[in-house]
Amino acid sequence: MTSGSHERRELNHGILKLNQRQPYMDKLKFSKKGQELIEMYEKMAREGYDRTDQQRVDVAYSKFNLRPYRTHIRPIFDEYSISTVLDYGCGGSDWQSSGFDEESGQSAIEFFKLQDAYRYEPARNVDERQRVDCVVSFDVLEHIFISDVPHVLRNMFSYASKLIVINIACYPAAAKLPNGENAHITVRHPFWWKGLIDGISSEYPTISVCLICSPEWKKSVPFPVWNANMWQESSSFVVDFE
Repeated sequence: MTSGSHERRELNHGILKLNQRQPYMDKLKFSKKGQELIEMYEKMAREGYDRTDQQRVDVAYSKFNLRPYRTHIRPIFDEYSISTVLDYGCGGSDWQSSGFDEESGQSAIEFFKLQDAYRYEPARNVDERQRVDCVVSFDVLEHIFISDVPHVLRNMFSYASKLIVINIACYPAAAKLPNGENAHITVRHPFWWKGLIDGISSEYPTISVCLICSPEWKKSVPFPVWNANMWQESSSFVVDFE
């Protein structure tokens, strides 16, 4: 083989790899029911929503859902030298304002020693998606129509170069959709989520995953951080859930 043909082969291989990843970095194309849900979440963002306890919330998506997990996540960010973050399904997250950490008064960017943080929230028409060290997604996947979950996960992975941190609520929400249904529409066991993400993470073997599932309000189950390369390097063929 000549050096020229070898170079063309390497170039074509690189283009093929790029083309294999590119579809998941394009604008998400939700299913019909998934798009209907996005429209409901847009309505909730504009008008507020009703709760299952008969209370009314006028300002939706006002919480920074990552905040309660900050002390768990910071050493993981340090270990992976995370400097840029994409908050996927950010809700009301504000990475710039002071007070994220009550003790120090630091903003989220200061607390995690980041250079930049970007946000993606389709219900508010916020889309700053770009390639970053880490994608974080808190209280998002349980709001996604089940047929769209794998595509959304692949879209998350496609923007991460080192790490993904995901928190999933595995219980019914206090919030109701405008049609009266519970806002957590995909409620599954933590092991169901772990198995699904295991399968998709094998397509992105260099990306590590920190999965935190919440089986009930204010109770979390963190799985050990993993990536698919670890499975290949293991001396066993058995990959445990834990």
